[in-house]
Amino acid sequence: MGISEIKKILTSADIEELRSLIPEYEKDERAGVKKLVESAKKRIADFEKEVERTYKMKEYERKYEKCRYICGIDEVGRGPLAGPVVAAAVILPKDVDIYYLNDSKQLSEKKREELYDEIMDKAVAVGIGFADEKRIDEINILQADYEAMREALSKLSVKPDILLNDAVDIPGVEITQVPIIKGDAKSVSIAAASIVAKVTRDRYMVEMDKEYPGYGFASNKGYGSAAHIAAIKEMGPCKLHRRSFIGNFV
Repeated sequence: MGISEIKKILTSADIEELRSLIPEYEKDERAGVKKLVESAKKRIADFEKEVERTYKMKEYERKYEKCRYICGIDEVGRGPLAGPVVAAAVILPKDVDIYYLNDSKQLSEKKREELYDEIMDKAVAVGIGFADEKRIDEINILQADYEAMREALSKLSVKPDILLNDAVDIPGVEITQVPIIKGDAKSVSIAAASIVAKVTRDRYMVEMDKEYPGYGFASNKGYGSAAHIAAIKEMGPCKLHRRSFIGNFV
């Protein structure tokens, strides 16, 4: 068999298939095949590290495993000059692993999009809440965060038994809460919520770039990049800008 054909077989194989294929091809003495086999072995080793990392990230899920529905909740959008804060509440199935979950800021846009689709496909329930720029100006960003989180919880199709939160304790919620510092890097449930919230908000800001061109919302997502601040100074604010955040520029 040619090396190019072997490469196609190994690169398209999943992890379990690789385990069975490697013994077959590692007997091949050709340098090109040996390199492909080593690459396949590295893929397996990297995946095993990910399995171990994911297991560690389920520490809190194991701690509260007697609860039927464990919900992770997180928000994105505290810092931007424009657009809403978005919160997501996610209940993952206990018997299914989703690998590569992490703090959404640690993932590439492509990986976030892939994981978003997997989360939405496999989750027991997902709820999303928004607090727009007007609401942020009315009640301040922290209270808007809480409001978006409460809305996300209200959108769940089942009621959680416990909430794993990224650092905060949400007022006005009767469900038991477990605030976890840097929780989106320590809990798969919170990480999943972080990813859903981030992708949802990013997609919204890309759409808003079409309605309010010139501010670069598709690329900066409303954050205060130098080009964004320059656009505010030149064109003035648009409907999406948080007036309480842009006083230094207008």
